Amino acid sequence: MNTQHTDAGAWSEQTVLITGGTGSFGKKFTEFMLYEYHPKKLIVFSRDELKQHEMRQIYPDSEDSPMRYFIGDVRDVDRLRRAMNGVDVVVHTAALKQVPACEYNPIEAVLTNVVGAKNVIEAALDVGVKKVLAISTDKAVNPVNLYGATKLVAEKLFVHANAYRGTGPTGFSCVRYGNVVGSRGSVIPLFLRQRSHGKVTVTDSRMTRFWITLEQGVRFVIRSIEQMHGGEVFIPKIPSMNIMDLVKAVTPECKIEYTGIRPGEKLHEVLVSENEARHAVEVDDIFIVKPLHPWWYPNNWEEGRALPDGFRYGSDNNMQWLGVDELQALIEDGYELYSREAGTLRQRADTAHDPAVWSSMA
Repeated sequence: MNTQHTDAGAWSEQTVLITGGTGSFGKKFTEFMLYEYHPKKLIVFSRDELKQHEMRQIYPDSEDSPMRYFIGDVRDVDRLRRAMNGVDVVVHTAALKQVPACEYNPIEAVLTNVVGAKNVIEAALDVGVKKVLAISTDKAVNPVNLYGATKLVAEKLFVHANAYRGTGPTGFSCVRYGNVVGSRGSVIPLFLRQRSHGKVTVTDSRMTRFWITLEQGVRFVIRSIEQMHGGEVFIPKIPSMNIMDLVKAVTPECKIEYTGIRPGEKLHEVLVSENEARHAVEVDDIFIVKPLHPWWYPNNWEEGRALPDGFRYGSDNNMQWLGVDELQALIEDGYELYSREAGTLRQRADTAHDPAVWSSMA
């Protein structure tokens, strides 16, 4: 299988659908798509009508706008087929992502994260979507919790789904990265709330995590869509941070209470395991895990450099680290932007209803 890369300038000819499009990633992805890439149509597919209503105030679905909003659940394959009719690119972000919630609601996690992935695959194959990119997580590597296990299965489904394409146009790939600064699941809001009480809770002082900003994540996804053949797992080279440096950056004057590692939590995360590294390559600032299947075209990513024996890309053995000063700057930028977002987006909402805005973006 040797799918041609998408021309970065061809987005204006593409109809794009994003599942879970009212989440943190979906809103930032929408912003970038509308203001930099100008797709022919952008469909937000999600199950929360209130969040869609709020997002519609910012990005209206007027006649002159490329925006469309579909209420639906990835558990409903028929609704997905209807929503994907005429769609060229699907970005699959919909998932249950909170580790404790998945542990407490295991069947719901499987239905959304695994069955939902299967439904996205089947619908895309049935209607002839060209490219499907699924968002994964470092917790899918050697998982120790249900969330990670469901995302591992979802990854495998998307990679192996390329075997079903036959002579059809549909290719499936994944991106995998770490914790996102400023997302709804970030630990920073917890530390900010605890700061007012003079004490923060830390599970283990040795803990490390990969770190990526929302903007970096969105740009990486767009780049991966443009470059994918179908079957890859794309992994960015991103920095690590130690939890104690984060505490110093957010709450330097607070006392620390150590609570112990929670069920399903790791000391360190891994983005490329030692086993995967044997069939992965390094291309500039990314790693690409290639599939080991007959349908994979062997010359894909032939420019990539093989990884050395025993290679493992973990948050504890990373070559890039964020210190306290860098974390402070990153947090200030991210959360100043986050705190200003409502006012900024209200201004956009005021202008977005003007048809001249959409025509100027075309």
